[in-house]
Amino acid sequence: MRRTSGTESRVAAVAGAALLALVASGCAAMPDSGGISRVELSQGAADKNLQARVYPLGPAKGAGPRELLTGFLDAVTADEGFDVARQYLTENAAAHWNPEAGIQVLSDNMVKRTVQAATTEADTTAQFTVSGSMVASVDTKHSYLLADGPSASDFTFVREKGGEWRIDKLPPGVIMNETNFRNTYRQVDRYFYTAPDPSAFIAGSSPQEVLIADPIYLRRRMDPLMAAAKAVVAGPSDWLNPVARTAFPPGAGVDRVTVDDNRAAHVQLLGVDVSDPATCRRMANQLFYTLADQVKGQVERLELKGQRGTCTASRTDAPNTGPGALAGPPPAIQYYQRADNGVLMTADDQHGGQAVNGALGKPQPNGTAPLGTIAVARDGSRAAAISGDGHQLFSVPLSANSVSMPEPVLTSPVKAADRSDGLASPSWDGRGDLWVADRNPQGPRVVMVRGNKTYPVPVEGLDGQTVQALKISSDGARIALVVKNQGSGTRSLLFGLVVHGGTPQEPTAKIVGLRRVAPLLTDVASVAWAEADQLLVLGKEGDRIQQLYYISTDGSQSSDSPLQSGPGWLTISASESRSNVLAAAPPVLAVAEGKVYRLINAQWRELQMQDKAGAYFYAG
Repeated sequence: MRRTSGTESRVAAVAGAALLALVASGCAAMPDSGGISRVELSQGAADKNLQARVYPLGPAKGAGPRELLTGFLDAVTADEGFDVARQYLTENAAAHWNPEAGIQVLSDNMVKRTVQAATTEADTTAQFTVSGSMVASVDTKHSYLLADGPSASDFTFVREKGGEWRIDKLPPGVIMNETNFRNTYRQVDRYFYTAPDPSAFIAGSSPQEVLIADPIYLRRRMDPLMAAAKAVVAGPSDWLNPVARTAFPPGAGVDRVTVDDNRAAHVQLLGVDVSDPATCRRMANQLFYTLADQVKGQVERLELKGQRGTCTASRTDAPNTGPGALAGPPPAIQYYQRADNGVLMTADDQHGGQAVNGALGKPQPNGTAPLGTIAVARDGSRAAAISGDGHQLFSVPLSANSVSMPEPVLTSPVKAADRSDGLASPSWDGRGDLWVADRNPQGPRVVMVRGNKTYPVPVEGLDGQTVQALKISSDGARIALVVKNQGSGTRSLLFGLVVHGGTPQEPTAKIVGLRRVAPLLTDVASVAWAEADQLLVLGKEGDRIQQLYYISTDGSQSSDSPLQSGPGWLTISASESRSNVLAAAPPVLAVAEGKVYRLINAQWRELQMQDKAGAYFYAG
């Protein structure tokens, strides 16, 4: 469902040669002189989304600048490194060109190669410009960044001794269209530790930390394990850096990575002393989860070696330091609210269950409107509930001793019968903090509740937008915000980082680093964290029908195409809980008109419920 597209294929050398011969024959027909022209950026094997292994051809004898440019752009997508691509360059350009300097990802539309001056037999130089619509870029840390705008890159050609043309000047990095990019690169996660929260630190105790996913794009078949290990050692992305920490010291390197028949990965580091067991273990955890994500099912244990010392890591290690909540992976317990009276119920996989303990397991007193949105804490000990008018927020223990509703922990200045204003979208992180959006038109705000005290959370970079809903990640370091543009009224999606500070007596938090994702979505109805690095979004593009999208925290869409949704869907939910990093995607739930649907093998199946559900969800 995520990251891969099409069918992984191994193509025999003969078949690969035949395929490339056909591609080359198409390129050879292009003229190498003339005025402005349009040429389609060759997609090679990507035309049918086959992900075939690409064996590039070097420059043909007597090839003109245009054919060389086409061949070079094809060669950079090869699975055998950049040696063939360098054959298209002069000796000086080949020595200085850095293909690892980043990637420009252009749209799949026609790409113009503009001849600045017509070439003749007497010419010794020529210049072409590769231009198109920029879709995204990938930086030197392999991090993906959405882009939207024109792109133009100049290539200068010279005729060397012997009459052969070669590229003498070119931009750093590589350029490829979106289809080739998806078939050449794949998204994987590397893992770092969350930055400690000084306001949660208790003297004499160890700071709480958990692994946080940092999605990156690596080549599919160019030593992926070594590339992933190096990416971890290099440190987190610029975006994630404010909330992430690494156990690897500056100057650390990776010598080799191997996997034996017992599914144990062996990593040899350079320039690192791992004789301290605690430090070694922290580094090993980062590498283990990263490599296990890269080659699912092939790594179940990792042995780390340095200049001195060795240690191991696996999923079964205690205490749990894997991706997820600070207290460990959240339980995949399901809850629902009865549509008739708002009572909170537990549920099994197929049927309704029983009312929870405490005040939320009973109907509200006569004359009191049923409660609005409810969110259960990740440890299942309590739940947040918003009053039916969006005016008050309650934090209610789920215990038999809690027989009545407590005093509200937060009150909004407004009441909203249609729930378009007031409090909305309570969400718990793995720290036990409660987050909520107040849509008060006169003073919109985000609030964190710790214990029974509230703390305002400033959001940097909203620029005239207001937060309508939010969903905090289990690690407490990232947050998804549904924002409304005050001018157009459209609702879009942003990701932000949560930076904690202050002291245990005076905690602070702020949301920084806002990045827009899924820019084509003009209406976002519901969001849920689905895994350590991605969000499940119910929304629509323009005037199209409402659909489901998997969106990675780097802004990229994680599946080839959106999932169809049903008519009248109001909310969706997914569990972040995964028994291990090799498991299939977590289950997805949707609610419409009191009915609950589960996504099974890309098909929606209605659950046979004993009650109509106003909402159906997991803890968080």
